Amino acid sequence: MKGIKIIFWILWRIWFYILIAVPILVFFPILILTILSEKGYPYFFRIARIWAKFILFGMGFYYKVDSEQTIDEHKSYMIVANHTSMTDIMLMLAVVKNPFVFVGKQELAKIPLFGFFYKRTCILVDRKNSQSRMAVFTKAQKRIQRGLSVCIFPEGGVPDDESVVLDHFKEGAFKLAIQHQIPILPISFGDNKERLPYTFFAGSPGIMRVKIHKQVETLGKTESDRKEIRESVRATIYNQLVEFESEKKIKTA
Repeated sequence: MKGIKIIFWILWRIWFYILIAVPILVFFPILILTILSEKGYPYFFRIARIWAKFILFGMGFYYKVDSEQTIDEHKSYMIVANHTSMTDIMLMLAVVKNPFVFVGKQELAKIPLFGFFYKRTCILVDRKNSQSRMAVFTKAQKRIQRGLSVCIFPEGGVPDDESVVLDHFKEGAFKLAIQHQIPILPISFGDNKERLPYTFFAGSPGIMRVKIHKQVETLGKTESDRKEIRESVRATIYNQLVEFESEKKIKTA
């Protein structure tokens, strides 16, 4: 039985990467056109959302969104969420309609095909390089001035210990939000770690619960408020993750 599961996981992971590649290859000429200028990004974003949904449904994932507010399509947000899985990028694209750009680690740019577009459309950061971290603020400002939102996973990466519910949040997202006086939109992903964790021989099709929380205003806030806002947002996401886990235990009891 264990051998069958191992074969399933190997084939399932291969299928995941096939699903990533196929839409990129199909839309390749159009994608190239959309990244030739900044004005083309909203069109690139629409295709990226189709790509994301194609992967999620192809893997047998279906998402359920509970939102505490309507996202204003004419407003820029600092979008933050917990980070536990490779599917976090796809799920974020699937549930947020407002065009946004990811701030992500530059290592992902090395992934064949995906990395080609990733490094041309996202804000890359080398977290070990102070100059790279500072450059993020300038690049993010340009995107916000164009009416785009910015998405950051404030844990700064996926915790090595999968028992960690939610790691400490880094300052970058909150510093940017206060600097540009844009609201923070916290989002909780409840099941991504279970659906497709970084552990290779694990995962399964199933539901992905999403909670979009009320926005946190930064208008009139200053650097002195940053820590309080950061911890408040982290507490909101952490409490929701605990609630997700409790709901799961009740259903399986």
